[in-house]
Amino acid sequence: MNAPVPPSQFQRRPLSVRMATPRGFCAGVDRAIQIVERAIEKYGAPVYVRHEIVHNRHVVDRLKGLGAVFVKELDECPDDRPVVFSAHGVPKSVPATARSREMLFLDATCPLVSKVHVEAERNFAAGRHVILIGHAGHPEVVGTMGQLPAGAISLVETVEDAEAFQRPGDQPLAYATQTTLSVDDTAEILAALKRRFPELPDPHKEDICYATTNRQEAVKRLGEGCGLVLVVGSKNSSNSARLVDVALKAGAGDARLVDDAGDLDWAWFDGVETVGLTAGASAPEPLVHGVIDALRARFDVTVTEDDGARETVTFKLPRALTT
Repeated sequence: MNAPVPPSQFQRRPLSVRMATPRGFCAGVDRAIQIVERAIEKYGAPVYVRHEIVHNRHVVDRLKGLGAVFVKELDECPDDRPVVFSAHGVPKSVPATARSREMLFLDATCPLVSKVHVEAERNFAAGRHVILIGHAGHPEVVGTMGQLPAGAISLVETVEDAEAFQRPGDQPLAYATQTTLSVDDTAEILAALKRRFPELPDPHKEDICYATTNRQEAVKRLGEGCGLVLVVGSKNSSNSARLVDVALKAGAGDARLVDDAGDLDWAWFDGVETVGLTAGASAPEPLVHGVIDALRARFDVTVTEDDGARETVTFKLPRALTT
C-alpha cells in the first residue's frame, strides 16, 4: 500500500496573492506603541496602560513581555508608576483623576482622535447639540462622549438611528464621527441626517482618518477581482472589521478576518485563484508575511503589490519622552 502523499506534493496549485497598499500600522498606532516602549525604557517596568494601547493581541502581548501592565480603569494603577492612555482616547474625567492623584501619565491618544474631541468641544461651546456617528461601547466613542457633559452628545449607530433621532428642543446641531468607521456606511447615515436636518454643518475637516480611508480604498480595489480577501487584524479592531465589510461590498467572493496565519482555514481557498491580502491599522507587518509564508507552504504563490496611497504622516511623541 502506498504511503499518503504529503499535501506539499499534491496541492501546490498556483495562487495569486494581491497585497493592498497601504496596509498595517498607521501613524497614530505607531506613535502609541512607541510611547509605551519609550516609557518602559525611561521609567523602567512596570508601566501601566489603561485599556489596550491599540486593538491587536500580538502588539499587546509583546508589550506585556517588555513590562507593560494593561488595566481597565485608573483605580487599578498605583500612584507611583507611569500610566499611558490608549490611542483611542479617554473621557476628560480620566486625566483629571490622574492629576488629582499626582500621577505621571502619558496620553497616547491619536492626534486625529484628539481633533474630533476639540471639534466636539467647539460645537458644544457654540451652543450646538452634537450627534456622534459611531459604535456604542467602543473606547473611542466612550472617550469622545466623555469630552462633554451628559446629555450634550447623542450617539447614532445606523441609518435607522438617524431616522429616529430627535433634536433636543430647538438646539442647533453638529456632528462628529468615530475615526475608524466604514466611509460608505457613514455616508449613508449622514445622508439620512442631512435630509432631516439640512442645516447640519460639516466638520472643519473629515473625521474619518486618512489611514482608515486609504485602507478602505485599497481594499475596494482588491474586492473587485479577488475570490477571497484576508484581513489581518484582531476581532476587536474596528478598522480591521470594517475592511472585511468593505471587501465584500466591493465584490470579493469571500472575506475573512484573521489574527495571524494560525486562523487560516484551507476550505476558504477551494476554487479561489486570487487572494487579496491586507492588514488593519493596528496589525504588525510581520503577521502579514506570516500569512504569505503559510500560503507558500501549500500553494505555488505569486505575490504582487497593488498601487495605492503612499502615507508619509508622522506624529510627535510627548515631550516627556524626548527630553
